[in-house]
Amino acid sequence: MATPKTVAFHTLGCKLNYSETSSMARLFVQAGYVEADFAQGADVYVINTCSVTEFADRKCRNIVRQALRHAPQAFVVVVGCYAQLKPEEIAAIPGVDLVLGAAEKFRILDYIDDLSKSPGKGMVRASAVREAKDFVHAFSFGDRTRSFLKVQDGCDYKCTFCTIPQARGRSRSSTVEQIVADAQAIAQMGVKEIVLTGVNIGDFGNGTEVIEGIRPRKEALFIDLIRALDEVEGIERFRISSIEPNLCTDEIIEFVASSKRFAPHFHMPLQSGNNKQLTQMRRRYRRELYAERVAHIKHCMPHACIGVDVIVGFPGETEEDFLESYRFIQELDVSYLHVFTYSERANTPAAKMPDPVPMHERKRRNQMLSILSEKKRRAFYAQHLGQTRPVLFEHSPEPGMMSGYTDNYIKIEAPIDEALLNQVLPVSLENILPHGVVSIQTPVQAH
Repeated sequence: MATPKTVAFHTLGCKLNYSETSSMARLFVQAGYVEADFAQGADVYVINTCSVTEFADRKCRNIVRQALRHAPQAFVVVVGCYAQLKPEEIAAIPGVDLVLGAAEKFRILDYIDDLSKSPGKGMVRASAVREAKDFVHAFSFGDRTRSFLKVQDGCDYKCTFCTIPQARGRSRSSTVEQIVADAQAIAQMGVKEIVLTGVNIGDFGNGTEVIEGIRPRKEALFIDLIRALDEVEGIERFRISSIEPNLCTDEIIEFVASSKRFAPHFHMPLQSGNNKQLTQMRRRYRRELYAERVAHIKHCMPHACIGVDVIVGFPGETEEDFLESYRFIQELDVSYLHVFTYSERANTPAAKMPDPVPMHERKRRNQMLSILSEKKRRAFYAQHLGQTRPVLFEHSPEPGMMSGYTDNYIKIEAPIDEALLNQVLPVSLENILPHGVVSIQTPVQAH
């Protein structure tokens, strides 16, 4: 009997990429492959790339080199956003055998049998991004604690700094029925938390072109999706990974506040607290609307966690502009920031804008906002000390410890108790530890 072929995966980037990597892995397993650990060597390596940062090329090259150190004769396949944006550049990386674009990546098995190791350039199969029309449903599995469930893909927005529409195509989404079925399948696997992922998930239902030849009803919007998911038995809680402030409606906020399973946790990209930059970025809101959204979330759920994406050093951002943005964020009742240093991306309008901010200045502004983020996170944690909140327990990277998050995204740490892992249990939040997580009162009492 022949030994089955092995495949290993490495994922760079966002939660959406992780959900898609898992779906590709299932395709290989269904075809008779055995999934292997990356470091143990494999017959095929699949690298799922990201294009959000300027380091995409460097990261991709490093992972290719690591794969070939583990298995010099392995076939190396590169997929993902970076593969769609710069397929020829990736194909020229020594050791890369196949590059698949956005429309081709889920047909990966159609190409594998045609591969042969050669010293020349890798094979490229990357059609124009407009060909990426179908929605391919995907969810991650491997970590029994949580799963990332893809509900939407692509984006119709035209933010001047962003390459995602070039990498993933037009906005399209699944149906409510398919996502509910996926959530039920995830529940059967024993997973307790589902994170809803996509490029612009609040656009669910609006941008869909075709799903398996059927045009879905336009009245199935994001609010309809989360109402349906709230009824899925076996899942303790759902999280909304990120939602645009102009799409985070009062109806959605009020539903989450009264729902059975949706966590009081919103992550809304702001990008700038200055209306001048928001206009130049072609964002679809002004800072006043963002402040209204934050205020309404806190009115409905005073305990809610609110995360914020911010870009610093956008072209034309003066020191006065930055300080105005800083003060606006400082006054917002938000819980943490994800701070990104602006980097020029090819074929974006922002890359050609005048008055670029010097890199050392971009980094200084990033550091200022990162410090503000840590202050806000600790202040948010401190507000909840002494309270009892539900925690989903999971393994910690620290030996002898377990960690977890409350429903409102406070990270806890405690000595490991194997019986508690993958359970959601109420705990008393005690103290903020020096490294920024919260200790809990033990022993934990089950429901």
